[in-house]
Amino acid sequence: MNPNPRHRPFCQVDVFAGQAYRGNPLAVVLDAQGLDTPTMQHFANWTNLSETTFLLPPTDPRADYRVRIFTGTEEFPFAGHPTLGSAHAWLQAGGVPKSADGLVQECGAGLVRIRRDGGRPALAAPPLTRFEPVEESVRRQVAAALRVPADAVVDSSWLVNGPEWIGVLLDSARQVLALDPDPAAMGNLKIGVIGPHAPGGDADFEVRTFIPGDAMVEDPVTGSFNAGAAQWLIGTGRAPGRYVAAQGTVLGRSGRIHVSSDGGDIWIGGDSTTCIEGTVLL
Repeated sequence: MNPNPRHRPFCQVDVFAGQAYRGNPLAVVLDAQGLDTPTMQHFANWTNLSETTFLLPPTDPRADYRVRIFTGTEEFPFAGHPTLGSAHAWLQAGGVPKSADGLVQECGAGLVRIRRDGGRPALAAPPLTRFEPVEESVRRQVAAALRVPADAVVDSSWLVNGPEWIGVLLDSARQVLALDPDPAAMGNLKIGVIGPHAPGGDADFEVRTFIPGDAMVEDPVTGSFNAGAAQWLIGTGRAPGRYVAAQGTVLGRSGRIHVSSDGGDIWIGGDSTTCIEGTVLL
């Protein structure tokens, strides 16, 4: 732990929801200079949130700031809701981007571009480092973990962009909402499931993501999975170039992920709200 703690600016941000306390919370330490990795990891564990980020000066001259992203047990090279929440917090704290086109975040996965899309921050989906059909044996395990017949899985794909997601497409949002996964059958698989809503609602797809562990966790809203799923669905013609995904419904949340493609990049956007701000002793 830091032998000489000091008060540092701190906030908690709700990400991917237009109304506070309906999205995915994120803790942000706005000045992490001088903190070592064990201190960051210990604090991230203490916050008891899915992720905590620590903002630092960039080491790449093209970046506006650098972020380190921690869960309660490990550091991630990239994650979506921490990226958008950190960008929101950095701007609200007075950060001024170097470019009028948007800002650039440096993280373990490299540089991530962030812009305003429809008035809300949106990140350019990072390239997938593994993007291929799921092996048949794993596909059977996925179906067992979701407690659905194997033929209910319309398609499945590895969608790795830091987290090692498996994307699963079902026929309908109704099927996604009805899932009751078997944690024992999941093993160490990270599974994200998506299904289309009937036309006419405020969301085009329903998403749920399941994370293994001592006790399986369902994430309220997941930027990294939606970034991979958008590349998969738009690339295969299953989704239009602009759509909205809902996530967190069964958890009492109202997450909304706004996806758009400009022909070169796919952008993952969402509203953020600062719910807590002050200082933290670190």
